[in-house]
Amino acid sequence: MFFFVKKEIFFYIYLCLYIQYKTNCKGVEISREFSRFVSASFFLLLEENEMAELKEKSSGYTPVQIEIKDLSVIYKDEGSDTGTTALSHVNLDIKKGEFVSLVGPSGCGKTTLLRVIADLISKTSGEVFVDGLTPREARLSKKFGIVFQSPVLMDWRTIRRNICLPLELLKMPKPERTKKVTEMLEIVGLQNFGYHYPRELSGGMQQRVGIARALALDPEILLMDEPFSALDEFTKESLHEDLLRIWRQTHKTIIFVTHSLQEAVFLSDRVVVFSPHPGRVTSVVDIDIPRPRDKECKNTQHFTELVARVRNGFEGV
Repeated sequence: MFFFVKKEIFFYIYLCLYIQYKTNCKGVEISREFSRFVSASFFLLLEENEMAELKEKSSGYTPVQIEIKDLSVIYKDEGSDTGTTALSHVNLDIKKGEFVSLVGPSGCGKTTLLRVIADLISKTSGEVFVDGLTPREARLSKKFGIVFQSPVLMDWRTIRRNICLPLELLKMPKPERTKKVTEMLEIVGLQNFGYHYPRELSGGMQQRVGIARALALDPEILLMDEPFSALDEFTKESLHEDLLRIWRQTHKTIIFVTHSLQEAVFLSDRVVVFSPHPGRVTSVVDIDIPRPRDKECKNTQHFTELVARVRNGFEGV
């Protein structure tokens, strides 16, 4: 208890002991006084801490989950001392539960950044921390779920068994696997398709399966690399609303790579704009469209202005 006591309390303790020594008070009397004071002070301190926490929450504070500091990635040319700079001195903080999109032209480093966070490639310099862990430590802690452009489903396995695959690899008991897969199917709206095969599903439905599989291990962070780029516009719109619903239900942190400025603005809390040669962050745009969002917000003047602001953040070469 004493480790939490402020310096004023230590001063009072010293004063009590000094008075006891000088006045030769009975130990029991000073002990009672001392005990009453320390107890009151301790609870006052607890109250101060609780008030600080309440103030922190009321101020809208959200802890940073992913810290990227001065990150650079250089792909070395084989047989040469030179190389291609994919990312140059990138600095970015992503808060817990935030939806952040990365936009920019091909070759500007969006996917490279995603792969560094996921521990799929190594950085050249700088630092990346996920909840204070290195990308490797975060990966081993199963903090990530990854959704690629193609869902990469196994044609010979049913939808249930495709979603179940990572759970099988972790040797999760069968009753738990069955319950988890059922839950994931409900989240992505495919509860009636569990015993179908991938070839029997549309492209959009297959991508939902990919999302369900990524969520099966209950990761804190969902990394999505152009997951809807191969789909038609009508399917994309439907999946946008599905993804936002899933995000609200699961409270995941999402990092979403896309070439579409409209897609990024519709989905995100913030849009990070990358520019090439070398790949670098040139702008971060806050998206202040109220949530929950629907496709009607795309018809507003404010939406158009935000898209223009993102576009203007690009520095072409």
